[in-house]
Amino acid sequence: QVQLVESGGGLVQAGGSLRLSCAASGRTFRRYRMGWFRQAPGKEREFVGSIRWSDGFTYYANYATSVKGRFTISGDNAKNTVYLQMNSLKSEDTAVYYCVVDQTGSSWGYWGQGTQVTVSS
Repeated sequence: QVQLVESGGGLVQAGGSLRLSCAASGRTFRRYRMGWFRQAPGKEREFVGSIRWSDGFTYYANYATSVKGRFTISGDNAKNTVYLQMNSLKSEDTAVYYCVVDQTGSSWGYWGQGTQVTVSS
């Protein structure tokens, strides 16, 4: 099993910043990709961004158009942790943010419990 523990959500004013963290653990944990989804009230869950590791050290980031240039995903290999730095936040970024892990390269098999991000205008 894989456990994902998210932290860093909260309330922030529009234009502000927040950083989310997601620590992964588990006896069978293997890391191919880690990333974030979000779900706003009354809307479907949507992809935010992800990183994919290569040769264990370098990684490649991928972002949704709506957050590109404002959000940055990074990873800490030693801690099996992924971060989502969110800048220039907008009210439409208000959502529950979920950390996800893909261990095989084919699907997001594990999801965190979600952390609430609220941006006030």
